[in-house]
Amino acid sequence: MRLVFAGTPEVALPSLRALIDSPRHEVVAVVTRPDAPAGRGRTLHRSPVGALADEHGIEVLTPEKAGDEQFLARLRELDPDCCPVVAYGALLPQRTLDIPRHGWVNLHFSLLPAWRGAAPVQAAIKAGDEVTGASAFRIVKPLDAGPVFGVVTETVQDRDTAGELLDRLSISGARLLVATMDGIEDGTLEARPQPAEGVTYAGKVTVEDAKADFTQPAAAVDRLVRSVTPEPGAWAEFRGERLKLGPLTPVEAEALPPGELRVEKRRVLVGTATGPLALGEVQAQGKKRMAATDWARGVRPEQGERLG
Repeated sequence: MRLVFAGTPEVALPSLRALIDSPRHEVVAVVTRPDAPAGRGRTLHRSPVGALADEHGIEVLTPEKAGDEQFLARLRELDPDCCPVVAYGALLPQRTLDIPRHGWVNLHFSLLPAWRGAAPVQAAIKAGDEVTGASAFRIVKPLDAGPVFGVVTETVQDRDTAGELLDRLSISGARLLVATMDGIEDGTLEARPQPAEGVTYAGKVTVEDAKADFTQPAAAVDRLVRSVTPEPGAWAEFRGERLKLGPLTPVEAEALPPGELRVEKRRVLVGTATGPLALGEVQAQGKKRMAATDWARGVRPEQGERLG
């Protein structure tokens, strides 16, 4: 099939590579978000998807909005059979959805109808889900509500961060997306409506959402921190400034009041509503990321000082 691929961040690259390598399909163009400023110089940079397309000599479309008339005219000229989508990052109006013969097929990193929305992997870890996955579905106007072609499942490991889990899902999901394109071309796949029960939503995670609350049980704090690693990154306040937190480690130790620090020879503990957790890497404002023990040697927390 003739494909126009839509995606923006690195998590979309395994799918784009797999479709480029597929002998059955031709990626005639990609759609990605416009070049954005990055780095200290704030110079414009191509998105990861756009950069990979450039490497392969594939046309790159960067509309400000997916309903722009100039973009729609070019999409009609390209005459795609289907438009696979992975983390494109913009809404697709109905007039855009109507152009390809087989519609737009999204790879979403959850087992729909669970965790519709912007941050399904983060939500699954924060909620303590034991199993998650990826779903390939036809895009319709309501958010992530279209009929599903197929799914893959993935076990959530005890120490998974959102980044680690998403990396695995991006690879297994790429295989699912290629198989979905094959099945659509063959006419052997039929999209089935999502169940009406079990719908949950995973909104975009903000920096404020990533603040650790040590009045919660240790398991909840641990899941929250892992769910926002690496982005947007967990944090707490120490002496009036933000301290970024890497993943924590549950430990067997004497209880501490919520947020209270205890510095030991080889670890730094913080109290929660239940048992303490050991800090991993931390990063103070204006400093490099470092082991919590090294940070503690520098700041010398006083007895009873807390993260808040």
